[in-house]
Amino acid sequence: MKVVASTKLHRAQIAIENMIPYDQRLSAILHSFLDGGIEIESPYVEERKPEKVAIVTFASNSSLCGGFNSGVIRHTLEVLQEYVQLEKKNLLIYPVGRKIAQALAKSYQLTDDYKLIGDKPSYKQAADLAEHLMRLYVSKQIDRVELLYMHYKSTASQTMTRETFLPLQISSMPKDTSGIMPDYIIEPSVEELVKQLIPQALRMKMYTVLLDSNASEHAARTVAMQQATDNANDLLQELSLMYNKGRQQAITAELLDIIGGSMK
Repeated sequence: MKVVASTKLHRAQIAIENMIPYDQRLSAILHSFLDGGIEIESPYVEERKPEKVAIVTFASNSSLCGGFNSGVIRHTLEVLQEYVQLEKKNLLIYPVGRKIAQALAKSYQLTDDYKLIGDKPSYKQAADLAEHLMRLYVSKQIDRVELLYMHYKSTASQTMTRETFLPLQISSMPKDTSGIMPDYIIEPSVEELVKQLIPQALRMKMYTVLLDSNASEHAARTVAMQQATDNANDLLQELSLMYNKGRQQAITAELLDIIGGSMK
């Protein structure tokens, strides 16, 4: 199981490492436009009082991954407690993963349409979820969308992360730190380009988070399987020592019986 988890982790690492630079660069380009004082009329940046909130929380479909699921469940419950003043009908929860769905099913009404998209992340499934949330936001059926997931830092380290998906937070987007002033030639206009970039950046963000959570899951499972292997080896050594002691005691007893019989 450790070998299987390590193989899946390697694939997940490649996927997230290839995607993050693209997502960051797209966000940096968008930030450079919006930070220049350009007035953009986009429904995705409209700030509203959060009277109806959607929470998208990412966990796994299976267990044997250490404290990965328990950490996500605990943090999700803490966030939901912050919205205790809202009626349950105004709190939409989108669980990605069976474990988080099972933990919340008894207390909250869940939207299970995207529960199984985490095992084999695909851009289409992530984009469908992003577009669904964007439609609800534009139609004012929800006022805020938050993402809760484990961020992959390394095999031994994953951190719980909470991000606002909608409205789009311009200040939280990565900036261009290359020190080079971009000189873009934009057609037909900056406003039109940004209107096209914002939905694309949101869809890409959802896909990146899905890959990030998937990599964290496999990293946690790899570490858990390594610990299980070490514990099994320690137990095997203890049992072998006990067996050898018992065998030696039996041989000693038989020798004593033989010596005692010969002396008689």
